[in-house]
Amino acid sequence: MANCDVLIIGSGPAAWSCALTARQRDLTVIVAAATSATGWLQKAERIDNYPGLPQVSGKDMLRIFRQQAEDMGATILPQLARQIMPAGDEYMTLVGNDIIQSKAIVLAMGAARPKLLPGEEALIGQGVSWCGTCDGMFYRDREVAVLSAWTGGVEEAEFLSGLASRVDYYFMAKHEQPEHVPYTLCEGTPKELIRLEDGRIRLVTSQGEGVYDGVFIFRPAVSPDSLLPGLETEGAFIRVDRRMATNLPRVYAAGDCTGQPLQIAKAVGEGNVAAISAAQDIQGGNKA
Repeated sequence: MANCDVLIIGSGPAAWSCALTARQRDLTVIVAAATSATGWLQKAERIDNYPGLPQVSGKDMLRIFRQQAEDMGATILPQLARQIMPAGDEYMTLVGNDIIQSKAIVLAMGAARPKLLPGEEALIGQGVSWCGTCDGMFYRDREVAVLSAWTGGVEEAEFLSGLASRVDYYFMAKHEQPEHVPYTLCEGTPKELIRLEDGRIRLVTSQGEGVYDGVFIFRPAVSPDSLLPGLETEGAFIRVDRRMATNLPRVYAAGDCTGQPLQIAKAVGEGNVAAISAAQDIQGGNKA
């Protein structure tokens, strides 16, 4: 388990700006920087309206931001943050397969809000899970399905294969697979989840159906209110005040996840403000 003053969740301009300012305020910083191939800035060929970096590609801009934060002493974990849990005056966050303990959280994961499958939300904790390492032990010697939209599902499926009697792997989006896998790659795109009377889950796909004891779903993003229960949102965005503070103590948000305008300069500014607010609250002794 790692410890830090501020855990920043995201890999865009708001996250890197926040990391820089937090380090300048002498805070220890870990950035959970899971990257997604679908990030719009990563694909932007040319950006003309960011001061100081004329005609830069989005990929180069992110590389520069990330390197500067790393040079300033931020620790970067290229893993997805899956769940945040309050723990007294601090927070415990599951990042990849690691637990990060922090005094404050800054949410800077962009505006993406994953679209859930029909039946998925109602079945979370009742046969459906978003974390194999958390819940896999409940399915020892049982039959499970892994539905994955990115390569992060591969490691989870490999882990589950050491526990379950059967692991079927379904693609929610195309991504690479190792040459030899300990699970079965299945045809068909997942469409719906239905809980049966015996407690098992029926998975409906474009190619047919399967019935499983458990279903594990992995995406390159987690919706904010699923990541941290109790977090107030307005539609798809996180509600914040002028300090970038959310309704939860020592939890801040910055960038596209807070709403319009979805601009790089706005994200960088909000990341800066979130870091200053976190530093004031931590160094001033304000409790989480």
